[in-house]
Amino acid sequence: MAKSQAFARIRAEVLRLVALIPEGKFTTYGSIAVHMNVVARHVATVLSRLTDEESKALPWHRVVSADARISPNMDAKLAAKQKRLLKAEGLKIDREGFIQDADTHFHVVGVRRNIRWSEVE
Repeated sequence: MAKSQAFARIRAEVLRLVALIPEGKFTTYGSIAVHMNVVARHVATVLSRLTDEESKALPWHRVVSADARISPNMDAKLAAKQKRLLKAEGLKIDREGFIQDADTHFHVVGVRRNIRWSEVE
């Protein structure tokens, strides 16, 4: 992905929104994407490219797939870490990686915002 000004703004907003997810809650790539008026892949790309420092500081583990599941596409070690971190916050996760009682733990990011991320405002 090109290091455009628009992508830098998208990245900054993804990081801001992830930082706001409370402990014991989760949201989805798609929920963040809808709120930002981008596609879920953008959100996943940002989170997959966190620096070590960002990874330690941000609750990235609180973002999962649309079906309230730890992404089956994720590296197995990273998926195990995500599962461990979520369980430590009180979430129950089954063997397939689905968060149980998801409605209770879902964090609503917000309504779709009318944002244009292009270079020209």
